[in-house]
Amino acid sequence: MIQIVDLHKTFGAHKVLTGINLTIPEGATCVILGGSGSGKTVLMKHMIGLLKPDSGQVLVDGEDLVPLGDRELEQARRKFGMVFQAAALFDSMTVFENVAFPLREHRKELSEEQVRERVRSKLDLMGMPTSVEGKFPSDLSGGMRKRVGLARAVVLEPKIVLYDEPTTGLDPITTDYVDEMILAAQAKLKVTSVVISHDISSAFNVADYIAFLSKGLIVEFGPPEQLRASEHPAVKLFLQTWFGNI
Repeated sequence: MIQIVDLHKTFGAHKVLTGINLTIPEGATCVILGGSGSGKTVLMKHMIGLLKPDSGQVLVDGEDLVPLGDRELEQARRKFGMVFQAAALFDSMTVFENVAFPLREHRKELSEEQVRERVRSKLDLMGMPTSVEGKFPSDLSGGMRKRVGLARAVVLEPKIVLYDEPTTGLDPITTDYVDEMILAAQAKLKVTSVVISHDISSAFNVADYIAFLSKGLIVEFGPPEQLRASEHPAVKLFLQTWFGNI
């Protein structure tokens, strides 16, 4: 579903990505794991076409995003849903209005009844009762806001869902709640999921594959157990914080 080929990106004198190669299979959950400042968010922005590389390819569902113009990129981005770190819901909008927003922006041909049906189906998919539709984000728990954020991300029925540091700043119980949400979304929607994270526990809970990013390169890629057995010094050092001396 996503293939990154020899991707390079430099900001001024700072080389952030120095030859990324990565293939994410359709329907899989891939966690991009790495320390702060390793380039995870820069890589994610290339995946959705928000940044242009200095060189390399970003193939999404067989289409290279790099040479596309603005209008073509807008069409290509409809294959993506985005779940932001703090849910990024509109405080002045109700839950229903938040989830309906992408439909009203991009699917203007839908009737109000069709919008309502689509919103309710996605909230139901996330285990949210109809009683929350009229509530505002400030009325919801952190975990519920995450679920509303995911409902909004999938209301346009994308092929790919990107999660930007979804567990940062959350307590362990809410982190488990978010992990379950990611797993349920993949199982129910059959989407390809890409999770940007530095949370080792969460990564090992949700990932089919983990790509470890260090010094601008993917230095390890495979199932979680392969990462656990990695002999790469950067991977071993990073995992010691969770698994102890390995």
